[in-house]
Amino acid sequence: MICRFSGKRGTRGFTLIELMITVGIIAILASIAVPQFIQYRQRGFRTELTSDLKNAYTAAQAYFSDYPGATIDSIVKLTSAGWLASPRVGWSSGDLRIDSGTVSLTHSQLPAPRNTGSVSSTGAISLPGS
Repeated sequence: MICRFSGKRGTRGFTLIELMITVGIIAILASIAVPQFIQYRQRGFRTELTSDLKNAYTAAQAYFSDYPGATIDSIVKLTSAGWLASPRVGWSSGDLRIDSGTVSLTHSQLPAPRNTGSVSSTGAISLPGS
């Protein structure tokens, strides 16, 4: 039993012009979508940094309830109070007391100088470029 292609004879495929127009349309759509995708990712990273700053502040308050006169100057003190950083967020600096100072965190996926944020002793979050 021999199977034959059952297409019509004399039919042709797409012309080169039609294929070039299709590729051009796809390129235009990609040039619009890619920058938007990059902006969405950066907004997500900034939200992740903000969330970690809020969580660091909450952990600092828990630490101060156990050690009222202490200063948070290392990540060890925050982690001992239950703070767990996101994988791309790390310790930058800190000198936080119950009534003054700040803790700064850095996000590894954001470009400098927008990659560092801080939280003050009042809970106010500061992000550059906001």
